[in-house]
Amino acid sequence: MTVTETPAAAPPAEPSPVRRLLTTPTVGPLAALLLACVFFSFNSEQFLSGGNFSLVIQQVMVVGTLAIGQTLIILTAGIDLSNGAIMAFGGIVMAKLAVEGGVPPLLAIAAGLLVCAAFGALNGLLVTVVPLPPFIVTLGMLNIAFALTHIYSQDQTVTGLPPEMTFLGQTFQIGGTGVTYGSVLTIALFLVFAYALGQTAWGRHVYALGNSPEVARLTGIRTGRLTVGVYTVAGLVYGIAALLLVSRTGVGDPQAGQTDNLDSITAVVLGGTSLFGGRGLVVGTLIGALIVGVFRNGLQLMGVPSIYQTLITGVLVILAVTVDQLSRRRNR
Repeated sequence: MTVTETPAAAPPAEPSPVRRLLTTPTVGPLAALLLACVFFSFNSEQFLSGGNFSLVIQQVMVVGTLAIGQTLIILTAGIDLSNGAIMAFGGIVMAKLAVEGGVPPLLAIAAGLLVCAAFGALNGLLVTVVPLPPFIVTLGMLNIAFALTHIYSQDQTVTGLPPEMTFLGQTFQIGGTGVTYGSVLTIALFLVFAYALGQTAWGRHVYALGNSPEVARLTGIRTGRLTVGVYTVAGLVYGIAALLLVSRTGVGDPQAGQTDNLDSITAVVLGGTSLFGGRGLVVGTLIGALIVGVFRNGLQLMGVPSIYQTLITGVLVILAVTVDQLSRRRNR
């Protein structure tokens, strides 16, 4: 009797480099950014100037920094509606301690950073210990931080800041173009968190938590501690954004940051990070923030009213989320 051997199933073919490139989450946002730059360069002679690009970076550095923290939280399948209000409170704490409290500027900055980190830790504890949905927790914290900002500042703008607090708003020259130190710090933060998420165990755990908290727990990841840590780190990043805001404006403004929470979510979504968690890159968030900045800057140079800039931003967000949904369905 002859036994016929069944040939072994061939292993699945490796995707080609071109296919891997096309499925990278940042490819679409990067293409959109380049197309926007090409479009506005044909419609405005000022758009391609070095000074204008420097202005775009300055305009997005605060929201972009906020969006780093927002990215961390969204990767865990959460969301933070309170980051703009936390940033505003941190900025007021820094400014009032330095100007009216007589606290040395560096200590005042440290106090503002710690306050923002404490808000983040509280968000994380409420999400994990109670537990409550991140949307509800951060919505409540938005109102708390907003109220504390106005109570502590007495609705007064703090002026006369020491030079240590405005240093990041100063510029240096690169090829005749003024670049702020704050812009350099923002880029450095993106590089640090890109490395942390892509090359460390902590980053792998963040992605695992966003993909499936139960599976992450069963593999030995302390999901509760990790969630609190992510929210705390995000809060610290909001404190850095507060310092950047104070440095750029030269004042402590209690009215600051009222729409920055939505702008940061916009940057994250446009950058290709999934609102369902576990998928996305912090580099994509940078691209998303630049998309918003380029569109607003280009439309302003074209003389388009600001209300239409907001309209177009909303359309872009809906398109980005639609693409994310279709991609999830295709991958099931």
